[in-house]
Amino acid sequence: MINTLKNQELGKKEEEMGFSIVDNEQITAHGIAIDSIKKQLYFLENGVAKTQLVAPATLGDGILNLTENDFYNCALYFDANKSPLKLLKFVPASGAATRMFKFLNTFLKEFDIEKDTINAYINRNKANDLAIFIVGMDKFPFFDEVYAKLKEVYPDFDSLTRDYKNYYFIKMLLSPDYFDYANKPKGILPFHVYLNNIATPIEEHLYECGYYSSANGVSNLHFTVSEGHLAQFESIIAKVKHLVEKETKTAVTVGYSFQKKSTDSIALDTMGNPYRNPDGSLVFRPGGHGALIENLNQFDADIIFIKNIDNVILHNNENVALYKKALAGVVLEVQQKVFEYLNQIENGTLLETQISEVVLFVKQKLNKKMEEEFSSFSVENKIKALKKVLNRPIRVCGMVKNEGEPGGGPFWVQNENKEVSLQIVESNQVDLDNPEQAKILKESTHFNPVDLVCGIKNFKGEKFDLTQYVDHNSGFVVEKNISGTTIKAYELPGLWNGAMAEWLTIFVQVPLITFNPVKTVNDLLKPAHQREK
Repeated sequence: MINTLKNQELGKKEEEMGFSIVDNEQITAHGIAIDSIKKQLYFLENGVAKTQLVAPATLGDGILNLTENDFYNCALYFDANKSPLKLLKFVPASGAATRMFKFLNTFLKEFDIEKDTINAYINRNKANDLAIFIVGMDKFPFFDEVYAKLKEVYPDFDSLTRDYKNYYFIKMLLSPDYFDYANKPKGILPFHVYLNNIATPIEEHLYECGYYSSANGVSNLHFTVSEGHLAQFESIIAKVKHLVEKETKTAVTVGYSFQKKSTDSIALDTMGNPYRNPDGSLVFRPGGHGALIENLNQFDADIIFIKNIDNVILHNNENVALYKKALAGVVLEVQQKVFEYLNQIENGTLLETQISEVVLFVKQKLNKKMEEEFSSFSVENKIKALKKVLNRPIRVCGMVKNEGEPGGGPFWVQNENKEVSLQIVESNQVDLDNPEQAKILKESTHFNPVDLVCGIKNFKGEKFDLTQYVDHNSGFVVEKNISGTTIKAYELPGLWNGAMAEWLTIFVQVPLITFNPVKTVNDLLKPAHQREK
């Protein structure tokens, strides 16, 4: 239906926008197909259809509840079968750490050291994050370096009052002339203090490769980065890679890619007109992490681990490795059975008496139901339908108990064709004005920590074209502020949301120890990021 609407309305909308020859040349030079622009305009005008929740996925109803023995056995299965496989660890690492230091930036904008005290500011603004930061200041991994620089720049620093010391510390930490942390990528920031070094997330991800993402002493690590940050990543890798390889006895190949400009979105102002730069050129915005399905699609790997750049802990934690390998074991076990059935279908050896067995497997192990008309199909059509369901990329997603973290969660979802499947859904995809939908969202028991293991090859060993399994009718309309002007843009279906909507999906409950993100700088004060003394 939406395709019909596009054909009828989008061309008309494009004409109304008044794109000039120069605009069209800019769009073409950016690599964006005109059909993509039309679709973006449609969504920006009409909004993106909200996700229809059926129920939260819960333990025993969409989420596997494995015992510690189960995890151990799955990890053993992975280790026993990984030798012929090419493994890859994929880490989205684009963007700057702006949100990580947001409350400190707010403080610097609002606070006047000449007229106010920090304590009064904290009490007046209920700035608890600032209070926590100041109390724990000497525990941050960057404290000594910043403090040494302060004493160098301000010779009388030790004689200053505590308020001035704290104020100058925060100012230097964020100043473009000094550390400029809010404008740097998270991956290169100091996260963990060890006896002999201070480690960044890049280094921690390198170490993790040796623990769970390697076969035959070889591992592949890939970062998606912003072009302007590439040199900083390469510099850190050059310094630590050989040390990591020596300690983990793993040779790590590190690769990088950028989000494709062809996945960018046009920006509109509040009047619905294209937002433009002062020179009159169109403004485009990155299409969100859903654009990374294009990056993921370039790999010829058998198993891909996906983990966010900031979800790391002090290395040498074999518990985390156990659960990651266990998720990979689940992928291989399920994949083996799927391939067995598909090979039988391909060879014409799947018996009519086995059809009910495969249907039960699809329902119990893959969380999918066959269409209502399936029972009336001929044997030939039943087998064709089963092949269509089975022959897809597979993802096994770790889920942690919901502890109030912002972000997506696991749900049973119904699409426009009335098909019900397991999906990871963000709150802004849900119609919160609908009491029933809001109730289902609130009843969610688990949270998505972005802990995925993916199988992206078919039963013949051929790589799937991952772009064929995206729900192109989903995504997000977002509002942003550019130089004081509110604009809106369309973001693509999220990488683990709509970009993987048509994958075979299995959710597994994993312990909270596997989820230690650094969303704000104060998260570095949590035990998972602090060395025991």
